[in-house]
Amino acid sequence: MRVLIADDDALSRKILEESLSHWGYEPVITKDGDEAWDMLKEDGGPTLVVLDWVMPGMEGIEICQKVRARRTANYIYIILLSAKNSNEDVIKGLESGADDYISKPFHPEELKSRLKIGQRIIELEKRIMCLASTDYLTALLNRRAFMERMEAEINRVTRENKSFGIVIADLDHFKLVNDTYGHQAGDLVLQEFSRCLSSSFRIYDFIGRYGGEEFIVGLPGASSEVAGAIAERVRKRLEQHRTLVPDCDLEISVTASFGITSMENGRPQLSMDGLIKQADSALYMAKQLGRNRVEIFKSYGY
Repeated sequence: MRVLIADDDALSRKILEESLSHWGYEPVITKDGDEAWDMLKEDGGPTLVVLDWVMPGMEGIEICQKVRARRTANYIYIILLSAKNSNEDVIKGLESGADDYISKPFHPEELKSRLKIGQRIIELEKRIMCLASTDYLTALLNRRAFMERMEAEINRVTRENKSFGIVIADLDHFKLVNDTYGHQAGDLVLQEFSRCLSSSFRIYDFIGRYGGEEFIVGLPGASSEVAGAIAERVRKRLEQHRTLVPDCDLEISVTASFGITSMENGRPQLSMDGLIKQADSALYMAKQLGRNRVEIFKSYGY
């Protein structure tokens, strides 16, 4: 785990760097508050931080306040180091947003223990966030998490003038699977389909369970044709696949229909809802034309 160190004293930085490296951390060294703040503002920056209170530029408690005022995807755990050790100073440091406070000079083993506490809290927060954003049955993104990711990706590709593809997939006659074989067998079919999707799309595409037997995929940088070609590959794989139901000597075969659209260079830009509506329209057409097929929105002139 990376740990940001912000301290203007060269000897203190050296001691911290060597200690953290020895304990298995990856120290990221900064020499003043402004440099530390610049790193903390970056996406994917360190989430475990050791800050000196008194530094040139921005002081440690000011950085704490700025960190807590921002909305970030990951929680940043801050340990404040200071020679100030009165009760009033400790309270002021913690009220500024620090998670922990260690007085200088500090004992290395104490810092090591405090870092472990911070690491456990960060890892727990990540597990909680994962559970909150994951569909319990398929382990894909749930609908809320997918929509948040899609909104961020649309904003990004709009700024960069790139394409963004959408695939909506729906299992054909899935109610019949549940009615014939039971909901447990239906759950197995959904899990098998989710694995088929996960193994077929690109590593930077993102997949969510949109609801029931309906799934949605975001493809950054993909045109409708690229998205359609990948969807066709998934369709063929699923058509040939059989879901084995344990203890029943039963194999279930299903098919799926796919609706495709994209936001592309040179075309009017759409909102997230507009893109999903287009993909839904293409999916509806695929169902109307007999199911087990891929339809691209622009191919029939909506």
